[in-house]
Amino acid sequence: MDKRSTVPQEDAIKLAADCVRIIETIIRFLKMFLTDTLAKRIVSMILIAIGIKDDRVAAVVGLSERSIWALRKAMVGGNIECLLELGSGSGRPRKAKDLECAIVEELEKNNYHTRQQIADMILEKFGVVMSVSTVGRLLKKTASGG
Repeated sequence: MDKRSTVPQEDAIKLAADCVRIIETIIRFLKMFLTDTLAKRIVSMILIAIGIKDDRVAAVVGLSERSIWALRKAMVGGNIECLLELGSGSGRPRKAKDLECAIVEELEKNNYHTRQQIADMILEKFGVVMSVSTVGRLLKKTASGG
């Protein structure tokens, strides 16, 4: 009998499933105080520190393997403080970033029934081409107070 493996295979699988459930619970708890990404990043850093492989960390936490690799690289470099800060995204800037208040004022003054009518108004009054789906996101954002 092998003394090194005292946990039967079925129990080891159950333990692994329990660990995943516990990690998911910890992430949900952290998300009450932090952004989703930051909560996942903190848990990932802990898992990396205890030696879990990148692909497993990515699968459990829900970040990409590339993100986990970048975390590991920064941790090895000793640059941990910057990992707890979220920078702005590198995506494309919003078309109507500076016009949102003016667009909302225009919507409150007039009666627009469809997203297409709103998109046409934005093009006519502000000279910005905006898709119907982008108008929908703008309406959702302004309705939620964001």
